[in-house]
Amino acid sequence: MAIAALSIFSNSPSSSSSSSSSSTTTFHPYPSNPSHSLQPTTFSPPLQTQPSFSLLTKSHPPNNYFSSFRFRPSIHSFFRCRSSSNAPNVDVQFGTAISLFQEIGISFEETKLLLLKSNELTSIQLDSLRDRVLSLHSLGLDRVSINHFVTNRLTVLTTNEIDPLLSFLRNELHGQLAQAKLKRLLLSNEPKNLSSFPQKVRLLVDRGMPVDKIVGVLNKVNLSKAICNRSINEIERIIDFLEPFGGVNLIVKHPAILNHCLDSKLIPRISVLTKLSGGDEDGIRIVLNRFPFILNYTVEHVEEHLQFLRSFADLDDEQIFKIVLVFPAIFTNNIERKLRPRIQFLKECGLDSEDIFKFLIQAPLFLSASFRDNLAYKFVFLVKIGYKYRTKGLAMAIAASTRISCENMQKVLSLFLNYGFSFEDIFAMSMKQPLILRYNHASVETKMKYLIEEMNRDIRELLDFPAFLGYKFDDRIKHRYEIEKGLKGGQISLNQLLTVSSENFTDKQKKDSSVKSELK
Repeated sequence: MAIAALSIFSNSPSSSSSSSSSSTTTFHPYPSNPSHSLQPTTFSPPLQTQPSFSLLTKSHPPNNYFSSFRFRPSIHSFFRCRSSSNAPNVDVQFGTAISLFQEIGISFEETKLLLLKSNELTSIQLDSLRDRVLSLHSLGLDRVSINHFVTNRLTVLTTNEIDPLLSFLRNELHGQLAQAKLKRLLLSNEPKNLSSFPQKVRLLVDRGMPVDKIVGVLNKVNLSKAICNRSINEIERIIDFLEPFGGVNLIVKHPAILNHCLDSKLIPRISVLTKLSGGDEDGIRIVLNRFPFILNYTVEHVEEHLQFLRSFADLDDEQIFKIVLVFPAIFTNNIERKLRPRIQFLKECGLDSEDIFKFLIQAPLFLSASFRDNLAYKFVFLVKIGYKYRTKGLAMAIAASTRISCENMQKVLSLFLNYGFSFEDIFAMSMKQPLILRYNHASVETKMKYLIEEMNRDIRELLDFPAFLGYKFDDRIKHRYEIEKGLKGGQISLNQLLTVSSENFTDKQKKDSSVKSELK
């Protein structure tokens, strides 16, 4: 009878001698003494200097390629069988599968159980099995990961349906899909859902997603929800629905949007914003770009917050949407722990609904800032310099200070005190110019030094014109003072120097220059 010789990995001198032997034996898939079969060895990726080959073009690897995986061929790497009805090809497949699995780290006993449970292994060609292992390895999967596929999702090695996926990941995505994403993709999805994966991803490109952004998007979404378990038509519907709000560009900025179901989440949740804004698509686009996490909240959650603002703060939908535009994260705040007590505080300070609206537009962070670590310290500072509790003045001062840290506020107050101002002086200046409490302390110090050392002014001029500290130093203060100094010696009030518009200042400069020339 004809003799068939099978090599698991590469042609070896021992194979020729084996095939030329005069005796033949029938290979049994389960040797009586497992210790004589190939022993598992360390599986490590090929060295970078190893010659490459193409699995896609079906070219064969060089003979020494598998040595870089530390697969050690031995006489047990070769099997012979009698081509007869008494020695079916299934024996060869069992035997070769045992050897291959042992060499990627799966024990003999584990392999026996696999072979007993998996009919696929009785028909798959060894070359196909070996090529699939190589293909997975070329995507960066290590021995442990491939071992996991064999024992938990054998179809990854046996079905041809995932060949288009592996080819796409390797050749078009250049193996850049994150390893965790790749393993979850292969383990969590049926082969029939994986075969259409490339077509669905290409659809995103066809709809305008930049090629260089694709991998970044895929690495940030749930691939099963966003791609595999959806039809092409469903993906197109999502893109079409999001088109007025940024479409593909919105998805690129916030890929997790693709995880949401169109009919049960995206449509009803965006409809709430549409109704609130009166159909302002541009406004909704701004909200979604600033705070896409709003789509994580249920319709009931958002409606509860809206109803609270309508009833307790007495705001209308137009006002509420304007607040949402500047602070869409308002929906993250608990109503009873944050929103209710803080709006109650504003009411106790004497603010009506219109005042509350203006306050929240100016200082929306007041609603979310920590009381213990932020607001409490600022209340102490403000009361210490003279603000009365539960007054509009205190509310306005809090609004002005919400965007600065407690540390910066303390440094600004200390700076004023070091220059000789009293708490009463600071209070008077802040009443005229509340924003002085939120200026950067280093910028304030630079301007105060320039006022004294270069402009030769009395520091107490700030009591009359504290807004001086709010103008840009180089472009306004220094620039204008040097011009005026050249024309009139710089003897002009701070108010006149800085409050004049750029156009009027230029005209005045030309006029003063002309007068000066005539006097000469």
